[in-house]
Amino acid sequence: MAVFLSDASTATMAISTEERDFFVALGERITTFRKARGITQVQLAEVLGVSQQTIQAYEVGRRRIQVSALPVVARTLSVSLEELFGEGNSAQRKRGPVPKWQQHIESISQLPKAQQKFVSQMLETVLAQHAR
Repeated sequence: MAVFLSDASTATMAISTEERDFFVALGERITTFRKARGITQVQLAEVLGVSQQTIQAYEVGRRRIQVSALPVVARTLSVSLEELFGEGNSAQRKRGPVPKWQQHIESISQLPKAQQKFVSQMLETVLAQHAR
């Protein structure tokens, strides 16, 4: 009896219809969350360390996103992993675009630490004046 072992570097794994549907739906959710938060494919690609074309392929379900990247995607899009997977309770989820202040916080988190500290000090000053 002969056994054929294919070279691992050229082997491809077949994907079931169910798996394909999952990745297409995941890509659609990533697109929806990304656009709602005003994040471009290029910006998401930079966070993940991939090309914009790779993000586009994830979003249409042509490529499978790495499991290790999913928490980063969820954090970047300000959603839980459950929401990213489509398992979140839609009744609890707030619809519509992300508030402007939340977009600012996301932008601030991308600044260098020294600039983050400066912004934080400014906010503390303004909030302290308001509390008086």
